[in-house]
Amino acid sequence: MKVIVLGAGVIGVTSAWYLAKAGCEVTVLDRQPGPALETSFANAGQVSPGYASPWATPETPLKALQWLFMEHSPLILRPRAEADMLAWLVRMLGNCTAARYAVNKARMVRVAEYSRDCLDALRAETGITYDERTQGTLQLFRTQKQLDAVEGDVEVLRQYGVPFELLSADGCVAAEPALAHTRHKIVGGLRLPHDETGDCFKFTNALAALAQEAGAIFRHGVEVLGIDTEGDRATGVRTAQGLEPADAVVVALGSFSPHLLKPLGLRVPVYPVKGYSITVDVAEPDDAPVSTVLDDTYKVAITRLGDRIRVGGMAEVSGYRIALHPDRKGTLALVLHDLFPRGGDPAPAQLWSGLRPMTPDSTPIIGGTRFTNLYTNTGHGTLGWTMACGSGKLLADIVTGAKPDIDASDLSLARYG
Repeated sequence: MKVIVLGAGVIGVTSAWYLAKAGCEVTVLDRQPGPALETSFANAGQVSPGYASPWATPETPLKALQWLFMEHSPLILRPRAEADMLAWLVRMLGNCTAARYAVNKARMVRVAEYSRDCLDALRAETGITYDERTQGTLQLFRTQKQLDAVEGDVEVLRQYGVPFELLSADGCVAAEPALAHTRHKIVGGLRLPHDETGDCFKFTNALAALAQEAGAIFRHGVEVLGIDTEGDRATGVRTAQGLEPADAVVVALGSFSPHLLKPLGLRVPVYPVKGYSITVDVAEPDDAPVSTVLDDTYKVAITRLGDRIRVGGMAEVSGYRIALHPDRKGTLALVLHDLFPRGGDPAPAQLWSGLRPMTPDSTPIIGGTRFTNLYTNTGHGTLGWTMACGSGKLLADIVTGAKPDIDASDLSLARYG
């Protein structure tokens, strides 16, 4: 079976790897000169199944209003007279109920936990390295109100059997010794010991090399113009270089997936939510984080990646604009310096941004479409790195007709009607 995978980010590459391992003849097409040069390039570095939670909660509307008035807000909303943005916002608000949260959370945890198992198996099979660490995630609370409010999250963790530790300020310092310098700024924390960290860019490039060894072909610098169909089947992919015939097509183009599928009559409710990051050289190893520290106030993650620190966060709803706003670096630098003042100097760091492909229910869209051989693997939002391996394996099983290891019946585009 000849399968064309569109997109060479972490989702496209993991899809290609598992398809090649299943015996498919795989070709990956991407407009960039190499793998993982867009949203997968410099994300926060977290592999965090324990934090697989929908953005849409009953509390989200009120929190969003409060954040809009913060000087260093985790949410930046730039409304535009754009039908897709308005439709996505309305659908997201429709998911801000307790009932929808429970359904969406269950789906996300299912994929995220499975993905961690797939990543463990992949490491064992290939020996792949990517500045990985398996030392958990620590969510820090600066106020007692924040700490008290975590009980709802803890109950959900209990429900899904996710190991956790509620820590005092001293417990936080024990988990992350460099916080001793700023202990007075925190009241406690929630630690998820099974979460991991790693450089998504390094991982994706290393796995792309392994996929090529397994027979996959990567063609970079290719402009994809559209997908040709005949009846209920996709017949190939049109590119600037000509038509690429295929037995199956997988769309893993992140935020740009809707653009390619809309001419086929497929409405994919994915919209870009921009995130920012900086990468800082470690100055004093003993004064830098051990793993990932998530500041609950600013929704900023500080992650150790070898001899570097990745600081990432914020959610900017502003369409497909990739312009960098210097004040975003100010927020990231503020949080790093406030918690790890001796860890590294953010001044020389370059600001980066990526467009996270968000669905209104925060759950990825994995599976078939009304075209019998056209599939999607997109819409992972902030959890693309966390869900990548599980999504790739699940997609490969669906394409090849193998029985998936987990229930995938409610993950496809069909759930939107």
